[in-house]
Amino acid sequence: MADVIALDGPSGTGKSTVARELARRLGFRYLDTGAMYRAVAWAALREGVDPEDADAVAALAEKLRLDVSTDPEHPRVAVDGRRVDREIRSRPVTVAVSPVSAIPRVRSTLLTAQRDLIDGGDIVVEGRDIGTVVAPTAPLKVFLTASSDERASRRARQVGDSDHKSTAADLDRRDAYDSSRPHSPLRPADDAVHVDTTHLTVAQVIEHLVDLAASRGLRAAPRARS
Repeated sequence: MADVIALDGPSGTGKSTVARELARRLGFRYLDTGAMYRAVAWAALREGVDPEDADAVAALAEKLRLDVSTDPEHPRVAVDGRRVDREIRSRPVTVAVSPVSAIPRVRSTLLTAQRDLIDGGDIVVEGRDIGTVVAPTAPLKVFLTASSDERASRRARQVGDSDHKSTAADLDRRDAYDSSRPHSPLRPADDAVHVDTTHLTVAQVIEHLVDLAASRGLRAAPRARS
């Protein structure tokens, strides 16, 4: 997969912010695969499907029509024609997304959709199994990390939650769930570049990744003028 940057890591490492801005800087497209799993989780809750019911959730995922923008300036997610950008970030969806994303049939369904979106290159793809499963031959794989305390602080600020302990517990729960699932667990690719963002600003992380991309010869192809 030429001209694909795989960006993995747990929540609170700055992954989404960094991935979008990196795509802007490079003139690349951008794909948030986590939003796709959140969309399935949202649909399951909407339909009254238990997120732990693997067969029912998988059947639902297979019939959903997901529309995911790869424009870093205007990311959007729609389910069956309905925009759900805000809804998929709700706390109920955050709780439901780990069991939903652990279902092998769901992952297989979304993997096909993700690879279709990636086809053509010039894209920064973020998630939890990009370097290991979705784009294992990407020329640049990055795994972002940060201390548990810093990740909890960032996420609490992001969602406006003053309960730091509760936020930290939620992150620990999801990390344990995603890292221990038998199918496509959260882990760095063997050849991933590890970047600890604990004491770095977003700008510093992006500059580092821009330099890494340049060192791999990654740059957007010239686009035809309309």
